[in-house]
Amino acid sequence: MGHRSLILAITLVPVALAASGPSAVAAETPPADAVRRGEYVFNAAGCLGCHTDEKGGGAPLAGGRGLATPFGTFHTPNITPDPTHGIGRWTEAQFVKAFREGEGPGGTHLFPAFPYASYTRMTDADLKDLRAYLMTRPASAQANRPHDLDPPFGWRFLLPVWKALYLDEGPLPDDPSKPAEWNRGRYLVEALGHCGECHTPRDWMGGMDQDRRFAGSSEGPEGDKIPNITPEPKAGIGGWSVGDIASFLEIGMTPDGDFVGSGMGEVIRNSTSKLTPEDRRAIAVYLKSVPAVK
Repeated sequence: MGHRSLILAITLVPVALAASGPSAVAAETPPADAVRRGEYVFNAAGCLGCHTDEKGGGAPLAGGRGLATPFGTFHTPNITPDPTHGIGRWTEAQFVKAFREGEGPGGTHLFPAFPYASYTRMTDADLKDLRAYLMTRPASAQANRPHDLDPPFGWRFLLPVWKALYLDEGPLPDDPSKPAEWNRGRYLVEALGHCGECHTPRDWMGGMDQDRRFAGSSEGPEGDKIPNITPEPKAGIGGWSVGDIASFLEIGMTPDGDFVGSGMGEVIRNSTSKLTPEDRRAIAVYLKSVPAVK
């Protein structure tokens, strides 16, 4: 596999949670304000696309979408409130732990195709609101399909080693030396939007190469080449204005009038187009500030 990931398979802005655990929770009616906030977090985090088998006619969030990778195929799980096949039995603490520590109920280590290395930076409040929203979605009894991975990539006992190397647990603190808009943009890019999961090349163990952060990758989701989104003037988006970036995130049109397709088109349709104009601008402001990388 050369320098391809040892464990981490290709991500498509997923929230690849495992099947529901054994613990039960009482039926609940989340507060309306939490559900409203959680819907926004849901869109910003890009949960819909990966957890819906749109081509196969699957129910929303019922899983079943196959993600082909050099290591086999990952099948995204059901994240509806179904108590048997979804996350209906997950407690709030278990839900937060999955995002924060990459661990499901019962101590199951989750494959980092679920990008918890980025989602760990989400705030507790956003995680709890996200769960509140998911618990209001229609339940689906669709069973989860097992991953079809080549050894050793499907060996879960290797995952603690990967976490020790690449998982830095905890919410992302604000930088007090930066303005609020910049901090909001960083949170949306590095935590909720987890943009680096696709736009940052990886080392041979599958960890993001922070020296080439956001510089793009030739081994992107489903074989796509992922572009450089640093402000490098030739290879990146250095020639794009803040307004250009914000407009692109809303309608998918580049400054030269072309429209994006493939995976990024899905991200814009399901995620960034649903953000507020202020949040799209914050993303643009932050991206213009990161180091340019050729």
